[in-house]
Amino acid sequence: MVEASASKDRLCLLYNRAMVVVILISLIPLFFKQNPSFFQVLDYIAAGIMILDYILRWSTADFKLEKGRMSFLLYPLTFFALIDLISVVPMLLPDQLELQLFRIVRLVRAFRALRALRMLRYSKSFALIISVMKRERQPLLAVVWLAGGYVLLSALIMFQVEPYSFHSFFDAFYWAVVTLTTVGYGDIYPISDIGRVVSMLSSFMGIAIVALPTGLITAGFMQTLNEKKNEQEKQESDKD
Repeated sequence: MVEASASKDRLCLLYNRAMVVVILISLIPLFFKQNPSFFQVLDYIAAGIMILDYILRWSTADFKLEKGRMSFLLYPLTFFALIDLISVVPMLLPDQLELQLFRIVRLVRAFRALRALRMLRYSKSFALIISVMKRERQPLLAVVWLAGGYVLLSALIMFQVEPYSFHSFFDAFYWAVVTLTTVGYGDIYPISDIGRVVSMLSSFMGIAIVALPTGLITAGFMQTLNEKKNEQEKQESDKD
C-alpha cells in the first residue's frame, strides 16, 4: 500500500514537471515580435496539451472536490480551472480574429502570458502560501479593512484641505494609496501646512499597516513549516 502511494506520488510529480515544461515552452513566442509558422505550431501543440490537461482534470473532479456529481459542475468555477480556461482560450484565436476584436496589436498575445499562472498549480511554495493565507485569513481581513478605511479617511481629509492640489476625489484616493504603501511617487503632493501634516501622519500609519500583514504571514509560515516538520518526523518515527 505504501509502495503504491509512493509510486502514485512520483507519477504526479513527473506529470506536474512535464506540464511546467509545456507551459514554459508555450511562453517562448512571447519573447519575439515576429510570429513565424514554427511558433504558431508550437502554440497549437501547447494548446492541445493544456486542453487535454483541462479535460482530464474536469473528468476527475469528483476525486479532487469530493462532492459527488456536483464536483463536475463546480470544477469550472474553481480558481485554477478559471486560470486554465483563460490561459487556453486566447491561444485558439486566429490572428485575424484577434485584430478584429481588439484593434490593438497582439493584445491577445499579451493575454496568453496568463498561461504562466498555470504554473502556480504545480508549485509547492504557492500551496504553502495558500495554506498560510487560509490560516491567517481573519487577521488579514481585519488588516485589509483597516487599510481600506484609513485610505478612504485620509483621502477625504486631504480632498478637503487641499482643493487646489487634488482636482478630484480620485486624485486624493490615488495619493492616499501610494502614501499608505510608502511608494510616494511625488506626482501629486500637498502644498499647505495642514496637508503636509496629514501626509506625514499618513506615511507613519502606512508603515504600521503594511508591517501588520508581513508579521502575520511570517508567523503563519513559521507555524506551518514547524507543523510539517513535526509531521514528517512523526511519519519517520512510525516507520521505524
